[in-house]
Amino acid sequence: MTHSPADLRWMALALALGRRALGRSWPNPAVGAVVVRDGRVLGRGWTQPGGRPHAETMALKAADEQSPDATRGASVYVTLEPCAHHGQTPPCAEALIRAGVARVVTALTDPDPRVAGRGHQMLRAAGVAVTEGCRAAEARFDQAGFLSRVTRNRPMVTLKLASSFDGRIATESGESRWITGPEARRYVHYLRATHDAVMVGSGTSRADDPNLLVRDLGEVGQPLRVVCDTHLVSNPDGRLGQGAATNPVVLCIGAHAGAAEQAAWRARGARLLVCKTTPVGHLDLDDVLGRLADLGVTRVFCEGGGGLAAGLLGRGLVDRLVGFTAGLVLGAEGRASVAPLPRRSLADHARFSLVESRALGGDVVHIWEKQG
Repeated sequence: MTHSPADLRWMALALALGRRALGRSWPNPAVGAVVVRDGRVLGRGWTQPGGRPHAETMALKAADEQSPDATRGASVYVTLEPCAHHGQTPPCAEALIRAGVARVVTALTDPDPRVAGRGHQMLRAAGVAVTEGCRAAEARFDQAGFLSRVTRNRPMVTLKLASSFDGRIATESGESRWITGPEARRYVHYLRATHDAVMVGSGTSRADDPNLLVRDLGEVGQPLRVVCDTHLVSNPDGRLGQGAATNPVVLCIGAHAGAAEQAAWRARGARLLVCKTTPVGHLDLDDVLGRLADLGVTRVFCEGGGGLAAGLLGRGLVDRLVGFTAGLVLGAEGRASVAPLPRRSLADHARFSLVESRALGGDVVHIWEKQG
């Protein structure tokens, strides 16, 4: 379907507004909405922290503050089909009908079984004109996490790899600070802020003692911090443990993790998820992601290390790659960014399509999305 230049313009604004909620609205989708009449924006909104109020509610409220009848005959651009079910709040489709809007333009149909076209049907039944599919590809990219959780019962996974030109993350001795420059490191904090959870393996937890918080970006929400630690060897007195009471930490562990270690982490305020393990004793990463989806997590940003990266790639669980490539070469003795993968033919390895590539300070950032 061909959409008018005006529809494309206003939906682009709605998408930009929705991105403000990425990493902050889970378990709900990060939606943007714009109320327009006679070529003028009357109200704007996006999903609020924790998932409520919804974007449509915020945009209608903003329009009403200008005039009680501002929404009569208006068009509303929303990046996801308005909800049609009664939850903690009434359906947004009903709110749009009560507001007297003449037309609703959406980017995507909501695959949630409680909605799944019912919002569009409700609007049409009330005489509201509905146009679907405006900037759908861009909306799918933004909503990849929510769509994954609803349709696959697991979050979208973004894997970050920051490496030298030849794919090394550290020298032979383990020195890694800093391979990439300050601009790249700042962008990593932005990526943390736009994901619901940041995940590392036990090796990174022990070696780097990270806190995995967003820094230097002003007032932003903090992601859930997740450590995959089968035997629970991470130090509860490290920076993650020290901050667990104020910024939540989840440890995904195996059934045989030590009772004393579990008690120590619980005393710090961390949450422990006992997950399935594979026959060789590693965490079953499909189960890990399923358990995170049960918590409402839609977007996971994996920062390492090499073993966790290999585990996710080997299971086909990486949806998006973000690479930071620095202009230095460390040689074969340096530590590889990804641990050994299962042996398979070239044709059997997942392929990713380039989404974006640009210079970032003295480095290059490139973003790839899984094909198929």
